[in-house]
Amino acid sequence: MRKARVVEPQIRSYYHCMSRIVDGKFIFGDAEKTYFRSQMRKLEKFMGLRIVTYCLMSNHFHILVEVPAEDDIKPEDAVSDKELVRMVKTLYGAKGARQLEMELANCDQWGFDEKKKLIRHGYLKRRGQLKCFMQELKQRFSRWYNKEQGRRGTLWEERFKSVIVGNSDEAILTMAAYIDLNPVRAMMVSDPADYAFSGYGEACAGRVTARKGLAIALERSGKQADWNAVSAEYRKLLFGVGEEKGLNEDGSPTRPGFTRDEILAEVEAGGQLPLWKALRCRIRYFADGGVFGSDEFLEQHFERKRSDYSAKRQTGARKMRNAGWGGLRVLRDLRVDVFG
Repeated sequence: MRKARVVEPQIRSYYHCMSRIVDGKFIFGDAEKTYFRSQMRKLEKFMGLRIVTYCLMSNHFHILVEVPAEDDIKPEDAVSDKELVRMVKTLYGAKGARQLEMELANCDQWGFDEKKKLIRHGYLKRRGQLKCFMQELKQRFSRWYNKEQGRRGTLWEERFKSVIVGNSDEAILTMAAYIDLNPVRAMMVSDPADYAFSGYGEACAGRVTARKGLAIALERSGKQADWNAVSAEYRKLLFGVGEEKGLNEDGSPTRPGFTRDEILAEVEAGGQLPLWKALRCRIRYFADGGVFGSDEFLEQHFERKRSDYSAKRQTGARKMRNAGWGGLRVLRDLRVDVFG
């Protein structure tokens, strides 16, 4: 049985979303990643979401996205026809925008008020909707890829997975770092700045949109939310604070990903992994923890969703094992194969 998706529609929320290609096939080359990213950015703008960071791998993707609160979304009747046409142009291009403009003008001319409301609602109801964003992103890529490859049928393994992330700089930066370190764990690069198809790699290459995304993590703490402020703090998290960084013979930085056996040996020996080392492992908390954040954030969520849990459960926050997580907690207590 599928677990119910954890959502927080009433407040501004952050979600780590993941999806994998059917049978784990490695279909994402540079062309596929480029097309996927372009559609992701168009949908981000059209639906009023914000991408904090992302990572496109060979057979799956990760996206950390900010979803606005319901009260922050402009009411449909307050969105002018001109605004709607501009929104549609970002996703459907000039041709789609002109077609909508003509349809709305015809409705005005002939007094088809109800028809016009339905047309507008069809576009505006998708604003701020994470489910719509993810479904349309995957569908758009599937249609393009199937056409390019002359194939038919399902491309994605299942519905997307998501973990809600606490509204704090600590939780968001930690989750973002886990996502941006994917190519390091896969031994594709030794420095995440060298991977072009991630939020951090794009930001280091000078892409303004990616830099603004990572700067979101500092907005709640009152710090200067720009790339100069976030880049140094974020890179410390990626490479470890206070750890001596060595170099390989070719001059590249050390600290690649760790194997499962290496991690388990260290854990079984009683070692408490430093945060940077834990982030360079595949850890189920980031994909299956349900909710990720501070004690306070977890308990607030638990109280709002109290009816979803059994009477035996008295608290929401569960500790994460085998690493120095600070005050970060999860909703689901994962006891088996934490390092998966």
